[in-house]
Amino acid sequence: MTHVLVAGASGLVGNAVLRAYAQDKNVRVTALSRRRPHLHGAGFLALDLMDAQACSAAIAPLRDVTHLVYAALYEKDDLAAGWLAEDQIARNDAMLRHLFEPLAATARGLQHVCLLQGTKAYGAHVRRIPVPAREDRDELKSQANFYWNQEGYLRSKQSNAHWEMTIIRPQIVFGDTVGAAMNPIAAIALYGALLKAAGEPLHYPGSGPDTAFEAADAELVGRAIRWSGTTGQGRGQSFNVTNGDVFVWRQVWPAIADALGMKVGEERPQLLARVLPAQSGEWDRLRHKHSLTAPSLMEFAGKSLAYADLLMHRPDDAHGLPALVSTIRLRSAGFTEVMDSEVMLRDSIMRMQAQQLLPPR
Repeated sequence: MTHVLVAGASGLVGNAVLRAYAQDKNVRVTALSRRRPHLHGAGFLALDLMDAQACSAAIAPLRDVTHLVYAALYEKDDLAAGWLAEDQIARNDAMLRHLFEPLAATARGLQHVCLLQGTKAYGAHVRRIPVPAREDRDELKSQANFYWNQEGYLRSKQSNAHWEMTIIRPQIVFGDTVGAAMNPIAAIALYGALLKAAGEPLHYPGSGPDTAFEAADAELVGRAIRWSGTTGQGRGQSFNVTNGDVFVWRQVWPAIADALGMKVGEERPQLLARVLPAQSGEWDRLRHKHSLTAPSLMEFAGKSLAYADLLMHRPDDAHGLPALVSTIRLRSAGFTEVMDSEVMLRDSIMRMQAQQLLPPR
């Protein structure tokens, strides 16, 4: 039987992978994370990947693992600065090694490893990237990045092994997971719910010129990862993953407002990471009023408030935009799913409402 180990299962992508496998009765799935995720039928292993000794003990019994999905991630509180920090690079490198060393020793039937990266592989956080960025020509490996540490380590472990690897590089990921490091829709939905409770319309908090972005629906990314481990076409490759369209914040704002049951308001530029934490009490009262299952404001938002601010406040000379990528390689290999980004935004909010993470529409 196929046994998939999903590291980082409480995150946006990791939890979407659990859902992607949920209907497959011939696959055993083990979710690994510090926080307990929605399991969708998977088993759960609580583990801190910075604890090498705990990793060795926990992984040793998992002899039948055939597939590893590595979506675990450590981000600093100062999100953008952390992307260049040596200690963050070292920590993410160590986390993978702490997991993979005992797994390689015990899981002799390992067949496939899927490693999650992103558009920082093209230097989108430090430069204006070539448009569209392509997997075979536009990587920026001269810039220190934990992606390269992790990828280099795994390639070194392949020399005498029989497993193959796929690298998945989604664009901005959206979904219904709360507490994730970078889920802009969680930040925006939280902001909207508080405005609605105050009797306000959904004011646009961004600033700067309209910029074209690409999104990646977490569910679509989860299915792409599942596909990469079950088809020979995806093995040994790196793939960009997007919904297949582009969006501009101001143009999708009415769809977000409608999903929340709100009208579109004015343009009121503000930093969500600066103004929302002070509204923790209002959020607690809203949770009580609607009997929500949602956690406290900062547990709900994770580091996504700062991430949403980075996306919605762009100076005229923003060096890294537009950051568009080619998905021709993925489509040509056989994964052809697409998603309307407005539908994605609505669906993410509706799922949060259905789970009582947000007040009803």
